[in-house]
Amino acid sequence: MDAMEAILTRRSIRRYTDDPVPEEVVQQLLKAAMSAPSASNQQPWQFIVIDDRKILDEIPRFHPYSSMLREAKVAILVCGDVTREAFKGYWIQDCSAATENILIAARALGLGAVWLGIYPREERFKKMQALLKLPEHIVPLSLVSIGYPAETKPPSNRFDPSRIHRNGW
Repeated sequence: MDAMEAILTRRSIRRYTDDPVPEEVVQQLLKAAMSAPSASNQQPWQFIVIDDRKILDEIPRFHPYSSMLREAKVAILVCGDVTREAFKGYWIQDCSAATENILIAARALGLGAVWLGIYPREERFKKMQALLKLPEHIVPLSLVSIGYPAETKPPSNRFDPSRIHRNGW
């Protein structure tokens, strides 16, 4: 699958088969994440691969939109290391780019995935920090639930020419 096809057919997949996600596939997703652009090339991201069933099952207790983790074989927590940011607040953009790369790579590799927002919801990121014993300077931005899809969704055409402006409003 080429890049444009992966981008245009990527959908949020919340149902997964029982097939495990091989470690080499997880490594490919992490390589894609770390290939994202970042401000001043600071790469302020840290990633936590979660494949422990107890941890995956605990997250829906405090994240109201994460029930799909009960079926997921793995999840990747994308975190910002605020000690590595060259410009205050840009870690959010950098880690968002890394998250999107994971989603596109997952689609290209035949996986299903969905982006779960953590930051800036304090009740979510504080509980995630506590659950995973993260240092204070590591702030969870997003959690990507991953597995082989047990559902299919047609592409969604979101292109809207009325939102395009050239050289001004």
